[in-house]
Amino acid sequence: MVCYKMEEEKTKIQFDAKLLLVTTLLISICSIIYELMISSISSYLQGDSITQFSITIGLYMSAMGVGSYLSKFMKEKLFDKFVFIEISVGILGGFSSFILFLANIYTGIYDFIMYVLILLIGILVGLEIPILTRIIENNQSNVRKNLANIFTFDYIGGLIGSIIFPLILFPKLGFITTTFLVGTINLLAAILIIFRYKKEVENDKSVKWIAIVCFIILFVFLVMGDNIAKKVEEGLYRDDIILSQQTSYQKIVMTKHKDDVRLFLDGNLQFSSTDEYRYHEALVHIPMMYAIPNQPKKVLVLGGGDGLATRELLKYDEVEKIVLVDIDKEMTDLCTNDTQIAKLNENALKNEKVTIINQDAYLFVQENEEKFDVIIIDFPDPNNESLNKLYTNIFYQYIESNMTPNGVMVCQSTSPYYAKKSYWCINKTIQTQFHTVIPYHLQIPTFGEWGFNLAFNGKNERQDLSVTTKYLTNENISALFYFGKDEQIDFETIEVNDIFKPSLITYYNEEVQKW
Repeated sequence: MVCYKMEEEKTKIQFDAKLLLVTTLLISICSIIYELMISSISSYLQGDSITQFSITIGLYMSAMGVGSYLSKFMKEKLFDKFVFIEISVGILGGFSSFILFLANIYTGIYDFIMYVLILLIGILVGLEIPILTRIIENNQSNVRKNLANIFTFDYIGGLIGSIIFPLILFPKLGFITTTFLVGTINLLAAILIIFRYKKEVENDKSVKWIAIVCFIILFVFLVMGDNIAKKVEEGLYRDDIILSQQTSYQKIVMTKHKDDVRLFLDGNLQFSSTDEYRYHEALVHIPMMYAIPNQPKKVLVLGGGDGLATRELLKYDEVEKIVLVDIDKEMTDLCTNDTQIAKLNENALKNEKVTIINQDAYLFVQENEEKFDVIIIDFPDPNNESLNKLYTNIFYQYIESNMTPNGVMVCQSTSPYYAKKSYWCINKTIQTQFHTVIPYHLQIPTFGEWGFNLAFNGKNERQDLSVTTKYLTNENISALFYFGKDEQIDFETIEVNDIFKPSLITYYNEEVQKW
């Protein structure tokens, strides 16, 4: 009889330990997702992802250290404290994205609110594992084994969270719905502890109802997550949102006001239908005027998933093949099939001359063996590390190797007025690989002053404009190659954007804060 009771108690202890390990796994998954989410939102809203991730990780880890230190003062009612910590983390973390977006729209103290959120969530998370450890220590005989298991499950949870966030949660649910979901998981962990260890929790009925009510509230927000996200998103844009789509690579938003359709990628304006023709005519026809004497037959477009540059290229009968490389298939599918964008690009992406390749442009030019007469680089501005590598000396070396001897390349190069260091950094970097680099710029009403860099290694000379345009003329083209004093800079002070020392992203992030 005594032996039977001992075995029953042993089984009970083992079961308890397993439940605590599951709880450890869940809270670890939640913890890493909160950290990644806050970093991603701050990068999305504020730019400069290196700084945002560094600050978030540093503050979060420090706050967890503070939480671990504070845990030593908690000596009684550990189950109660753990449950309240889980409830607090669930509510605070669950609403973190919602709070940050509202702070960005309606307050001028986004950074302060972000720091407070990081510190509060970090301190609470820092309390979790030490308290769980002491609960096991007080109730288990084999402390060494169970402590090892707790930390193992903690690290495994961190790995799971860091994988499912970028691959599943963020692409499928977006910022706001993801944190609502993760918050409910924290509350679920609290409810599991309350029901399984109700004898250990004082006032278990009151605590149970608090946890259940908080869970229901967050679950309702989770169910309404898409609608809430739409309402919050409307505050980020001036015009009515007619499409919002999160892909694996970026957030695509289309807005419309009267006849003005605008496309945004990760919150950054890509074009306005009222004046995009100015940008794309300058991007395409200037290099084509230099390439025409050599009868360009094959053109490579890097980026430009909206098909607007391709539309301009199709005006040239000489061009037999256009290869468009854009990493985001959802982007090119949208711009192929969406009625409004397809009308704007004149169904260019459906043209038989056009081949679409959904691949990282860096890998494409690195591996490609085909030579092109013209290469048009139409990437977004270098506001993060992934884009910055597409403006480095090594990348332009690959570009040069993809060109025919008399080939011509052009690169959109941000604004020589608003971001002059960035603009001339791109110019100087291109000069490391090409004999001739010609900067030019024009005024685009929705963008302001915008710049490009043309480059080639042959002896190309500009010919007259030979296609129909809305803005460019043979008379106004010459003016594009002259810069005012306020758009120039001491060239010697500018560094080349080396792949191992990315100076461009530093210039750009400094300058964009002043826009």
